[in-house]
Amino acid sequence: MARSSATPLLGGRETPISARKKPLPPFPKRQMFVLALCRLCEPIAFMGIFPYIYFMIQDFHITEDEKRISFYAGLVTSAFTFAEFLTGVFWGRLSDRIGRKPVLLTGLAGTALSVILFGFAPNLTVALIARALGGILNGNIGVMQTTVGELVKVKEHHGRAFSIIPAVWCIGSMIGPAIGGALARPCKFYPSIFLPGSIWDRYPYLLPNLFSACAVFVGLIAGIFFLEETHPVKKHEVDRGIVLGQKILAKLSWSKESSESKKLRMLAEEEPLIDSDDQLPGYQTTEASPSLVSCNSDANLPEVGTLDPLDLDATTKPAKPAEVLSTSSIFTRPIILNTMSFGILAFHTMTFDQLLPVFLSTAPPNGSEIDLPFKFTGGFGFDNQTVGIVMAVQGFYSLLSNTFLFPWVIGRIGPLRLFQLVAIPYFMLYLVTPYLVLLPDSIRMATVYLVIIWKCTFSTLAYPSNALITMHLAPNPLQLGTVNGVSASAASLCRAFGPTISGFLYAVGQESGFSSLPWWCASCVAIIGACVAMQLTMPAEKLMEEKAEDVETAPLLLPCAVPVTVTALLDEED
Repeated sequence: MARSSATPLLGGRETPISARKKPLPPFPKRQMFVLALCRLCEPIAFMGIFPYIYFMIQDFHITEDEKRISFYAGLVTSAFTFAEFLTGVFWGRLSDRIGRKPVLLTGLAGTALSVILFGFAPNLTVALIARALGGILNGNIGVMQTTVGELVKVKEHHGRAFSIIPAVWCIGSMIGPAIGGALARPCKFYPSIFLPGSIWDRYPYLLPNLFSACAVFVGLIAGIFFLEETHPVKKHEVDRGIVLGQKILAKLSWSKESSESKKLRMLAEEEPLIDSDDQLPGYQTTEASPSLVSCNSDANLPEVGTLDPLDLDATTKPAKPAEVLSTSSIFTRPIILNTMSFGILAFHTMTFDQLLPVFLSTAPPNGSEIDLPFKFTGGFGFDNQTVGIVMAVQGFYSLLSNTFLFPWVIGRIGPLRLFQLVAIPYFMLYLVTPYLVLLPDSIRMATVYLVIIWKCTFSTLAYPSNALITMHLAPNPLQLGTVNGVSASAASLCRAFGPTISGFLYAVGQESGFSSLPWWCASCVAIIGACVAMQLTMPAEKLMEEKAEDVETAPLLLPCAVPVTVTALLDEED
């Protein structure tokens, strides 16, 4: 008797056709590249001020007490994030109504205007207004996460996709501080090129901000012409920017086309634009592979074995627009806890980012003022160029961690467990850092880099894993922007208070002889964050942990929290 092709050779359990692994759609490399380019310019602008903000406050002559400089530096940093908190939910909800792309482009334009104004700031008031203006016009934190979640819907791609945006931030955090440290006060460091009495002397911090503005302009142009809309409804509309971008690319390639290919292209241009979801469910036209597109009427249906909670808009259209959906449905207990956890994480990590350059710039400790184990003051006494180098190294390692470490870890333990494992020991980082100034000179620099590696490893694991948790908690695809907006707004509020509070505590600590005071407070906040993290839940976590060979009976958790099995779906189709 001939053996059926479905019969296993070794006598094992027969694998049903429905349980066989289906090919995954291609990773949307082009759109992720455009999105990354739009994202790159923001950390350049935001992080670029850190190496010189201490010296900028000095030049404003606000106070003769150098110990209070950290407080005013914290105010400048907080102005952006506090303004972003005030408008974060607004931009998130607006992106649910008008689309992600217009909001992202508005944020880029606001950032460009902000950095130019900041470069011309003659006093603290103008500097605060410039940073606040950037925060008001920029709601890209939550909208960017929403765009990634809508662009990359296959869970097998989540680890790779959600590591790209933090990795791009790391690249920007390398470029920004390096440029800020190298180009600030050019008349002092490059007097042969930038002459005293010129505009660069009157505005010594204009040059690095002009560089940031140029970077933002590049991202803005790329976004207008090549960034595709991902909103479940708005992506079906014609994007004039994309059409113009395609024509520009076509013109650049004309010289390489044959006459026959030109005719074919001109005929294709006469046809109306076809939305990508009519060809390949889940990803955009530029990423679609013709071999995966079917002419069958079921081409728009997802594969049974790869149905994902974030992919509902590939097969269904919302019954009512986003503005009609109840906002109260967003504030469930899991979302509130996750928002709190994200805000706490943003508070103590931003505290570290704010304190580190000030800590490195503060004068070294005086041996007569040291009374261990708690009473001591001082820092490392580095100049702005050295601080810029240290922060560039921090960004470089963060890039490596995001690129290689996070995708490897997230695929093995899942976002929820990863976030909790990182949150628990976070407090120890802040207990150790202030004591570095007491170490011998021969090993102090090495320990600074060890602490930076510690901090960057934890941050690059915690932030994208929390973003994945947020994506799976969204009750409806059309409320994803609002959910991320609420989360980003809470994080912005904490980032606003973090630098201000830590700057104030740093000044108090320097005056009282306890310079480790703000670090201890950050440690306490991290402990609270660990407690909240242990209360988090993620409805789709079981689905993400299922093995491919168990797909026949693996439950699929939809946003309505109703478990559905693959077998039931097949029966329902029959």
